[in-house]
Amino acid sequence: MNHPLTVEQIRRAPKVLLHDHLDGGLRPSTVVELAREAGYTGLPTYDPGELGVWFREASDSGSLERYLETFAHTTAVMQTRDALVRVAAEAAEDLAADGVVYAEQRYAPEQHLSAGLTLEEVVEAVQEGLELGEKRAADQGRVIRTGQLVTAMRHAARSSEIAELAVRYRDAGVSGFDIAGAEAGNPPTRHLDAFEYLRRENFHFTIHAGEAFGLPSIWEALQWCGCDRLGHGVRIVDDITLNENGVPRLGRLSQYVRDKRVPLEMCPSSNVQTGAAESIAAHPIRLLHDLRFRVTVNTDNRLQSGVTLSEEFAKLSEAFSYGWDDLEWFTVNAMKSAFLPFDERLALINGVIKPGFAQLKWAAV
Repeated sequence: MNHPLTVEQIRRAPKVLLHDHLDGGLRPSTVVELAREAGYTGLPTYDPGELGVWFREASDSGSLERYLETFAHTTAVMQTRDALVRVAAEAAEDLAADGVVYAEQRYAPEQHLSAGLTLEEVVEAVQEGLELGEKRAADQGRVIRTGQLVTAMRHAARSSEIAELAVRYRDAGVSGFDIAGAEAGNPPTRHLDAFEYLRRENFHFTIHAGEAFGLPSIWEALQWCGCDRLGHGVRIVDDITLNENGVPRLGRLSQYVRDKRVPLEMCPSSNVQTGAAESIAAHPIRLLHDLRFRVTVNTDNRLQSGVTLSEEFAKLSEAFSYGWDDLEWFTVNAMKSAFLPFDERLALINGVIKPGFAQLKWAAV
């Protein structure tokens, strides 16, 4: 390939997004409008353009903890039913406009209760918004399917309650469960009761692991908690060494992850912001791609990173000369790993994703 793919080209490709936080994807203008409606006075600026820049710059500290502090502002304006409906609807619309055909939106219901909503009302409001966004996108000729990943905060003590909430709504929009928050000092094994319950209920779950903390976090998430996917998982590279000839040698854990085809929810731009990678060009995604781990590409937080999925792919295309075949491989990996029934995943792969990429490849000839 002579030239990297452009954002405009990539936007036409059918894409799949597994790791995208609802409270990390608001439009800056929406944050400002909701803050004014709620009387929230904590924003650093009420100019949407300046606010977007502030979120990106505040997230570029190289610290996951500092990065997570920016969410105090977004969750503060997502405390009412109307606000949650609006944010979820706009998320679905924005993703569809970027060419995403399937997306899982994750958020922690326990962070949206300060104005009196119940956990159930939060889930129902988000679902109403996602369905509204899907309809608006369809009216514009874009088809997207969404699902909720209900998340518990790893530093709190409500994971079993949130796991039960997720299972109750498994047939009403909730596709899976997750735990999120600062990894250091908050191991996933603190939430074993929740994960054991989810396994008994045959329910899917992912765990944020191997982002700011290393191999022990990944090992616990897999071998103690039994997760289906790894949120980030970028630190699995710590278990891969290169010999004097540059040939990679996999350790026991990385070999297991590759052999078992454990999906890695990679978020390159976010990893650079939080210090998990030095740069896009130095990101372990290239090595993991070359070794054929089950790598997927994701945005994490579109607001904080100032990025869309198309832009994320464009950065990888520029850094590693990835072409359509590579982007299709990442996308099929993601669809294979989605928390959907097998036949529905297969229908999207064979009916939407592969034909879409085939058309783009044909046009490039």
